[in-house]
Amino acid sequence: MLIKAAAAALRQVFSPPMRAILLKSLGLTLGLLILVWFALTRLIQWFQSSHHIAADYPMLDTIAFFLAGAGLFVAIAYIMPAVSILVAGFFLDDAAAIVERTDFPNDPPGRPLPWGQALLYALRFAGLALAVNLVALVLIFVPGVNLVAFFGANTYLLSREYFEAAASRFRPLAEAQAMRRHFNLTTLSGGAMLAGLMVVPIVNLIVPLFGIALMVHLHKGLSRKTLLEAPAATGRLR
Repeated sequence: MLIKAAAAALRQVFSPPMRAILLKSLGLTLGLLILVWFALTRLIQWFQSSHHIAADYPMLDTIAFFLAGAGLFVAIAYIMPAVSILVAGFFLDDAAAIVERTDFPNDPPGRPLPWGQALLYALRFAGLALAVNLVALVLIFVPGVNLVAFFGANTYLLSREYFEAAASRFRPLAEAQAMRRHFNLTTLSGGAMLAGLMVVPIVNLIVPLFGIALMVHLHKGLSRKTLLEAPAATGRLR
């Protein structure tokens, strides 16, 4: 089920309807990252000038500026997933609707989240992703631990958030959470796939749209499996 869902999700991400959302999401993400870079470099320059580093130690100032730039590059790489999740969060319902309409045309459409709730969801998801990646950044000098912490935390976070986003279009959130826990192995496997893509530069920018498309397919497949299991369980009870 997972491989089939992933293939369908990848096809969807680059389809014409989804491509428009992808381009808007990428443009806004890159714009925000440029603003963050500009703000942080100005902050470093202000710190150096306020402490008279450039005037008193010009060579040290140059070295410090280049080291800070390299550090910023690493930091931006770590916060990039959170920024892309924040931006794409505003388009998840649109992306899910496209997948439902094109791949499941005979099924009833899902219900989009109210705008205010979608905003809070995007902010919460991005905040959690930022926290996870900042912890991984702090652990960057601990060999092995960094990768395990990053992969494990992102596997759980991405599987939970994207599956519940897809499932809550059709069922109450509490029921979507219960369904995720019931099919924990399948949803975590999907999250592991997303976490693996998250470590690939540039590719991680498509993870939000690929993630929601993947989880729409998984939710549809697991919903059908639940319906098939219910009559069998009823028969056993008899």
